[in-house]
Amino acid sequence: MIIRDILTMKGKTVIHSIGPEQAVPEAVSKMVELDVGSLVVLEGGQLAGVVTPRDVLKAAHAHGCDLAKITVGQVMSRDPIVAGPDDTFDYVRGVMTENHISHLPVMEGDKLVGVISFYDVAKACVKAVHFENALLKRYIKNWPEEEE
Repeated sequence: MIIRDILTMKGKTVIHSIGPEQAVPEAVSKMVELDVGSLVVLEGGQLAGVVTPRDVLKAAHAHGCDLAKITVGQVMSRDPIVAGPDDTFDYVRGVMTENHISHLPVMEGDKLVGVISFYDVAKACVKAVHFENALLKRYIKNWPEEEE
């Protein structure tokens, strides 16, 4: 399975974004209201970074929880690792695990086509295992009888 398949499984791709000049509390409110674990940060229509709750927690720790005057651009992960639509979910799972990334922007050339979460990758893995399991059960059920 490839990332394009995961994006298709997710359905209509809605990319939730925020600008780097916006205050961190705005990003937190947006993530809570949308029930998402990340926002892509767009600057001039281009991917500039990603902000996650982990980035917000780091900023809260560094600034004594006073985030009102801190901007998204100050806390976001800049130049994020990205995936391509034709990358395999095994490759992406490894990249996400090794780099402690929970959300990965998906780029096709210079165009942002989606964001996948570690949950999306895990869900795809479970689906693939269920499919393989069903095939194996069908194969075993139709096991050819040995001739005597």
